[in-house]
Amino acid sequence: MRIGSKLYGAALALGLCLPLAAHGAEAAGKKPATPTPLSAYELYRIYGDKTWVWNTGGGRFSDDGRRFVAWVNDKGKQSFAEGKWVVDDLGQLCMRATWTNAEGAARASTCFGHRKIGSTIYQRRQPDGNWYVFRHASVRGDDEFLKLVSMDSVSDKARDLKQVLLSQEVARKEGEP
Repeated sequence: MRIGSKLYGAALALGLCLPLAAHGAEAAGKKPATPTPLSAYELYRIYGDKTWVWNTGGGRFSDDGRRFVAWVNDKGKQSFAEGKWVVDDLGQLCMRATWTNAEGAARASTCFGHRKIGSTIYQRRQPDGNWYVFRHASVRGDDEFLKLVSMDSVSDKARDLKQVLLSQEVARKEGEP
């Protein structure tokens, strides 16, 4: 038997089995699980007044005015961000901020989508990141969800870096003719 015939046979068998499996689930009264977006309220409860700890720093989601502050140190290159965070009923969290480093500043908007199936929450970077488990129904030690902590480990670092960069900017301007 040729490989093409084997592949055709396998595809035919799979094509016949899938509808039967789906019909079996319907007959048993079970629908395939459909992911649903988290509500703005659910997202607010997850992120509000928390710091999302990253390998290179973190971002703080302040309750006060939905203020977002972040600080990163990526291979010795420090940056900070100031802006807002927003959530919606489509399961989306967005951080809209101005990022500043020694070279200058730029606005950026970074969003993450959130869906749940049962008690398991999935997350992906929007618009085209891959979905992954953000929080298992029974939380596991490697869940990204556990990187959201109450302690604010970034605001002081962001404020200090902002002062350093402002001082450097003033010194440059004073040195100009």
